[in-house]
Amino acid sequence: MLTDLQKRTAQAIVNIFETSQVCGDYGKVTLLKGDKGRLTYGRSQTTLSSGNLFLLLTAYCEAAGAMFAAALHPYLERVADLDSSLDTDAAFRGLLRDSGEDPVMHAVQDAFFDRAYWMPATQSASNVGIATALGVAVVYDSKVHGSWNAMRDRTDREHGSVKDLGERAWIGHYVAERRAWLVSCADPLPRTVYRMEEFAGLIQAAKWDLFLPLRVRGVTIDKEALQGRTPVRASAEADDERTLRLRTPAMRGSDVASLQRALLGAAITVGPDGADGIFGVGTDEAVRQFQQRRGLKVDGVVGPATRAALGL
Repeated sequence: MLTDLQKRTAQAIVNIFETSQVCGDYGKVTLLKGDKGRLTYGRSQTTLSSGNLFLLLTAYCEAAGAMFAAALHPYLERVADLDSSLDTDAAFRGLLRDSGEDPVMHAVQDAFFDRAYWMPATQSASNVGIATALGVAVVYDSKVHGSWNAMRDRTDREHGSVKDLGERAWIGHYVAERRAWLVSCADPLPRTVYRMEEFAGLIQAAKWDLFLPLRVRGVTIDKEALQGRTPVRASAEADDERTLRLRTPAMRGSDVASLQRALLGAAITVGPDGADGIFGVGTDEAVRQFQQRRGLKVDGVVGPATRAALGL
């Protein structure tokens, strides 16, 4: 188990990657040409295209005392529908920036990014045998940036598993493989290779425990900086990492089929047609049953936390 200070240090590294600030920028709105994530927002830059921005804004609008809830609420359905016009909607973007000044938004984002990224990252790290603070930070960065599963599998294929190599050697190979992959991608992803270069530097310096102080992209992380209020931010999210839920028309695809198979593997019936790749009422009920069983928020939405609990 990591200490609270190690957790905050790992999160600070990714905050610097995303917003150049140790504690992040809660009101940061970003849109880069060619970024699959499209409009991104907040301390750790969650994306519109993944569906996670909808989850974040819904949590904020439901929070007691949220100053901008009434103004943002009319946008929720468009956010849920991944409405591309929101990318350049000046009024919406202004509301996001203004909401970033609300202490309620700070608390909501802290809880959301823990639930949506940190907890799935620690679970994924544990699943493959990663325990060091730096190793977990690498996994967390990939959960935020996207495509952890694909790069994990690529590293296993090319070099062997964590069990085969040992954690430190495997993390070194993973960082190198991810850097090579980012370079090979379409713009703007090659401009995000600094993330892997910074991790390679921390590996070379043997900063496995993330003891402070640290320097990341010219920014000092120390205890004083971590007390403060809380680069290129292109998303590397995979196509199969979208947020799944009951909609009309129904969501379809291999990711839905994978979800259904995982539910069946957890001994939960998903309806008469089984893993048919269609997110219908039966799948919604099965997701809610699984969420209740695992102590997750019972909303029928398959976001990062539910996906990680299912091992997806």
